[in-house]
Amino acid sequence: MCKPVLTIVVPCYNEEEVLPESMIQISDMLTNLIEEKIISEDSKVLFVDDGSRDMTWTMIYKETLKNKHIHGLKLSRNVGHQNALLAGLFAAKTSSDCVISIDADLQDDIYKFKDFIDKYNEGHDIVYGVRRKRDTDSIFKKRTAETFYKLMGKLGVNIIYNHADYRLMSKRAINELEKFEEVNLFLRGIVPLIGFSSTTVYYDRKERLAGTTKYPLKRMLSFAFEGITSFSVTPIRFVLVVGLISFFISLMFGAYFITLKLLGNTETGWTSLITSIWLIGGLQLIAIGLIGEYVGKIYKESKRRPKYIVDIDTLNLTNQIKERELDVDNFEPDFGKLPESN
Repeated sequence: MCKPVLTIVVPCYNEEEVLPESMIQISDMLTNLIEEKIISEDSKVLFVDDGSRDMTWTMIYKETLKNKHIHGLKLSRNVGHQNALLAGLFAAKTSSDCVISIDADLQDDIYKFKDFIDKYNEGHDIVYGVRRKRDTDSIFKKRTAETFYKLMGKLGVNIIYNHADYRLMSKRAINELEKFEEVNLFLRGIVPLIGFSSTTVYYDRKERLAGTTKYPLKRMLSFAFEGITSFSVTPIRFVLVVGLISFFISLMFGAYFITLKLLGNTETGWTSLITSIWLIGGLQLIAIGLIGEYVGKIYKESKRRPKYIVDIDTLNLTNQIKERELDVDNFEPDFGKLPESN
C-alpha cells in the first residue's frame, strides 16, 4: 500500500509559552510515523499563525529553517480559530493525501495519530477525535459543553458529541469542504454535512501544558451562539411560537376584561398595565434582536469578503531562503523583505 502524505495543521494564536514543546512533540511523532513507514517522507507539520501579537510567528519561522518537516503560514491579521484552521487545511491539501488538525496546546492526544492513519487506510475520509470523558474540565464547563451538544442535536444540527476540531480529513473531503462558501462557517457542523465515510477515534484529553486558554467564557458563549444561528432557524421559530401564544393569551384576557366591563366589575390597574407593557416590550426587543442576528449574517454573506489573507507561506518561499547562511538561533527575520507567497 502506498504510504499517504500527511500534513498536521496546527492553528496558533499567542502560543509562545507552549509552542516550543508543541513543536518538539508533534515533530517527533511525525518522525516516528515516517520511520515506521506509516506515512510518506514528504509529510509535514504546518503551523498557522493567526495574527499573534507575541513571538509565535518568529518561533515558527526559525523552526522552518532548522526542520525540513515544519512549515509555517502567517495570516495578515487575527481572523479567529475556525478561519485559521480553514487556511491551514486549504493550504495543506494541495500537497497532502490527508490532513490532521490539532490545537497547539497539546491537550489532544498526539499518540492517536497512528489510529487516525489506520482508519484512513481502511477507507474513511473523515476521522473524528472524540473525548471519552471531560474529567479535565471544570464542573461549569463540563455542564455547559454537554448542554451545548444536546441543544444542537435537538435543533436538528448533525454534530459529533464531545468532538471539537481534532480530526483527520482526506484531500477529497477538504476539496468538498472548500465548496462551502459561506462566511459564517461552523466546522463542527459543516464537516458532517460532507457525507463521506467517517468514523471516530476515542482519546483522553490532557491538561494544557502552558499558556492560557483562548476560549474564555465570553468566547465560548459567542462560539455556541454562532453555531446555533449558523445552522438552525429554530430560534426564530421559537420566537414566532412565543408570539402566537402571547397573542392568544391576550385575546383570552381581552375577552375576560370585556366581560368584567359589561358586568361593571372593572377597576383601574396600574400594576397590570405596566407589567403587560414591559412583558410585551421585552418580547418584542428579543424578537427584533434575534431577527437582527440573522439579518447580520446575511449582510456578512452578501459582502463576500475573504475569510482570511495569507501574509507569508513558507511552503511557497523560494529556495534562496534555505540557501542563505543564517545564524538561526540569533536570527530576527525581516518579514517585509521575504519573497511573497503565491
